[in-house]
Amino acid sequence: MFEARAIESDSKPVFYAELAEQLTSLLHGETDAIANAANTAALLFEMMPDINWAGFYFLRDAQSGDGQELVLGPFQGKAACVRIAIGRGVCGAAVAKRQTMRIEDVHAFADHIACDSASRSELVVPLVKANRVIGVLDLDSPFPARFDADDQAGVEKLAAIYLAASSI
Repeated sequence: MFEARAIESDSKPVFYAELAEQLTSLLHGETDAIANAANTAALLFEMMPDINWAGFYFLRDAQSGDGQELVLGPFQGKAACVRIAIGRGVCGAAVAKRQTMRIEDVHAFADHIACDSASRSELVVPLVKANRVIGVLDLDSPFPARFDADDQAGVEKLAAIYLAASSI
């Protein structure tokens, strides 16, 4: 049985290297994308300091039948927005631009969708497999400028571990 172990390091690169090892161990031998997303979100929420939401959105056919939209997947934190249009909010922008979005102050982001008014900064990593965006890994924090370049690099590596382990 996997058990998360505390990471005692003030160095973010060391923290993320150790967290990557734990995630690799946690997902080892499991290929179900939903189960892996649930465990990934739980591990990040438990281990990362100063975050109030960690989870996934996956691209699905839009309810309107017109294109695709992001639909809420496994997460940890307060209840969240269920559907997000491509290009809307930080998550939708990450999909449209096919790039990580690191927002220091979500209230200054023109098209921010406020699912939790306590969130102040956000880091969204697009999930790209076989050159196709399949969703995003989304982290929120109640602190402005919580995420820096080290966090971005570390979470991008964690997203890659999730993608490599999961059959999508």
